Amino acid sequence: MSEIGVGVIGLGFMGQTNTETITRYCPGASVKAVCDLDTSRAEKLAREYAVESEPSVEALVGRDDISAVFIETPHNVHAQQAIAAAAAGKHVMIQKPMACSVAECDAVIEACRRAGVQCSVSFTQRSRKCNIRAKQLIDSGGIGRVRQIMEWHFIPGGLAAFPKWQSDRDNLGVLFGHGVHSFDRIRWLTGTEIATVYAKCGSLEPDVEVEGTSMLLMTLADGTTVTLWSSGQIPKPGFPRTQFTCWVVGEKGLIDLDAYGELRATHDDRWEVLESQPPVDWQGKGFLDPVRLESYARHCQDFFAAIREDRLSPITGWDGRQAVAAALAAYESSNSGKEVVLE
Repeated sequence: MSEIGVGVIGLGFMGQTNTETITRYCPGASVKAVCDLDTSRAEKLAREYAVESEPSVEALVGRDDISAVFIETPHNVHAQQAIAAAAAGKHVMIQKPMACSVAECDAVIEACRRAGVQCSVSFTQRSRKCNIRAKQLIDSGGIGRVRQIMEWHFIPGGLAAFPKWQSDRDNLGVLFGHGVHSFDRIRWLTGTEIATVYAKCGSLEPDVEVEGTSMLLMTLADGTTVTLWSSGQIPKPGFPRTQFTCWVVGEKGLIDLDAYGELRATHDDRWEVLESQPPVDWQGKGFLDPVRLESYARHCQDFFAAIREDRLSPITGWDGRQAVAAALAAYESSNSGKEVVLE
């Protein structure tokens, strides 16, 4: 097919990230137009990338030169914007989490099915080098059947370090907005659905109304036991190797996986480094540093390839739905004090 025209809705941190990624690292695709609730921000970014600025979501998805839409807005508006894009016949890439309820996720999936368009979710942890190599090792049987996983997701500094909308009750909390990556990584690495969730969720900051710290015990459909500790309220500098880290226990081997550092695994009863991720220099080169954008480039390229080849995207709406279901089950469990069984 000819060049894939892209529209970007929402131009904060992730909207700018994907506008840069598509422009610089995705041959055969180009951003045609952008829009944002802050029209001055949209006009500024449009000038920087020599694209057009649209005044509304409706105007952007109505453009004939756009066939794919990236939704990078706060997640309480994802569903309505994704459904509008699908109704206009556009393929949809939705920033995680997919939506704020399982019902909304199902509505988006159905809208995309009716329209015959791709529905994908930005789970970019799947395209990080160390995670990819760990997945390959597990799939090859290198550590045998996975039996236990312990996962950490820490972002130190408190919720003041997050975008302001993350503290909005409509957007639920840190586990839902950011720890949702961990639910997807667990499902993806194991190829198994999350079956039960028991959790304690709350805030360690008395002036913060949304959840900021959660501890979970889960079982997978095959009996694997998983723990997840997610927090945006760890004092700086935080613990080493805990931004997106997990330990995996297999029947015949172990994995120590740090998505932002090294992948280590056992071989002949010794640890070996199998892969490493160069540091992301947030303070120096900034958030558009090519090293950071490597995973986003792989992610976007895979999505565009699926569109060109008319095949299912590697990350589907179902993946987005299941991560949302698990995160909401954690909140339900915390409120009820009971284990929640996922359907």
